[in-house]
Amino acid sequence: MNLDLDKINKELRSKTPKEIIEWAISIAKKPVLTTNFRPYEVAILHAVSQVKNDINVIWCDTGYNTPNTYKHAEEIIEKLNLNIHLYVPKQTAAHRDVVLGIPHVDDPKHKLFTEQVKLEPFKRAMAEHQPDVWFTNLRKGQTAFRDSIDIVSKGKDGVIKVSPFYYYSDAELDTYLLEFKLPNEFKYYDPTKVLENRECGLHA
Repeated sequence: MNLDLDKINKELRSKTPKEIIEWAISIAKKPVLTTNFRPYEVAILHAVSQVKNDINVIWCDTGYNTPNTYKHAEEIIEKLNLNIHLYVPKQTAAHRDVVLGIPHVDDPKHKLFTEQVKLEPFKRAMAEHQPDVWFTNLRKGQTAFRDSIDIVSKGKDGVIKVSPFYYYSDAELDTYLLEFKLPNEFKYYDPTKVLENRECGLHA
């Protein structure tokens, strides 16, 4: 898909998330939405499902989420009637805990851990769905890499990545959640990142 990203981003910066999503859906043949049910994920899940209620929602569950996250996920899936496609690592967390554990980010084994619990399930999901448009909740200010992209970007695989809330602050998202009476949950843990400003490997 050949798009003039600079021109498109310039035009979309004045649009609402709903208008951005409507534009993206209009050019998409096989759109997907990915989620990990981290804080504020409900915003994009709600916004996209309001425009296309049957969109394929990919959840790559590392197996290390907090009980709060799992309860939150179940609540949102039911509330929004999401078309969830669950992907999990090929090895259980219990088995991995014995043979590998959760290596520190400076440990060379952490790369293998990340591949097992996040990258492999994600690659499998994308290979099965073959999307041309991928909705994410990336936002400016999260990581150095994410500061370098925009509302619409293109991945190395050619997939068009759309982040409707790219320029939203936490306060603006709080207002969005309040307006639509959406729940949020902050007790979240990503064993592959540890630090909030560390890139997870799916986007860079």
